[in-house]
Amino acid sequence: MKKSMRRNSVYFLLLCSDMENRLFGEVVFGPVKSRRLGLSLGINILPADKKICSFNCIYCECGWNTSGPGLSFVPRDIVAKEMETRFSSAAVTRESIDVITFAGNGEPTLHPDFSGIIEDTLRLRDQYLPGIPVAVLSNSTMLFNEEVRNALLKCDMPILKLDSALSGSIRIINNVPEGFDTGKYFNGLMAMKGRATIQTMFLKGRFNGTDFDNTTEEELEAWITLLKKLQPEEVQVYTLHRVPPASEVQAIDHAKLKYIAERLKKESFNVHLVLN
Repeated sequence: MKKSMRRNSVYFLLLCSDMENRLFGEVVFGPVKSRRLGLSLGINILPADKKICSFNCIYCECGWNTSGPGLSFVPRDIVAKEMETRFSSAAVTRESIDVITFAGNGEPTLHPDFSGIIEDTLRLRDQYLPGIPVAVLSNSTMLFNEEVRNALLKCDMPILKLDSALSGSIRIINNVPEGFDTGKYFNGLMAMKGRATIQTMFLKGRFNGTDFDNTTEEELEAWITLLKKLQPEEVQVYTLHRVPPASEVQAIDHAKLKYIAERLKKESFNVHLVLN
């Protein structure tokens, strides 16, 4: 799904049943049917049996973060070897793949060799699967790092998380660590101005005794104001699809999501509305 195919479009899909939280046990997995990207060949450079993330989102399909000893990233050379094996096989069989996506068990940009891994990916993609875009799903927390930003800018589809423009809601929905600097977070997003897709999960409910709903007028006004500054190539609007780790979290109904998408269209944003 190249950028040119995604412009000036709104996609309406159907709601699927919830699935349990899951971890990805392989470096290269799939292709899987992605709600937003089509047939996605996934890349997981995080541990196979643990989640490592700078957020601890109350809706994450991988569940809660893992703490304690034994956390390690997949070495760069192993990632490259696994990708070459899988990419070459896909080339021989002419496998149907729409996108190569860095996702997996947490935040991929936390990997100390993230930049080098992206270089390896693009080289191997050009060798075996030319023309297939490379996407990275990121929670945006490492955008202050110039090396990470430059690596993301080399990718066809950097997809960045922004669930709210209000600090209080970010602290609830993304369940951020104590002392999290939302100003630094927003500045990192601004450093990618005009060069990325913004992905927003809409939901409501209660967490740790506090009610929240990021579809209120206050929320939407602040979010759209920030989007105007960020000038994203596309905005992805979606809600819960799987059972979240937090028990008092609810999906937003389709009518509300469509309303949000229409508001964005009126502001001349390219919108990808996901209802499945």
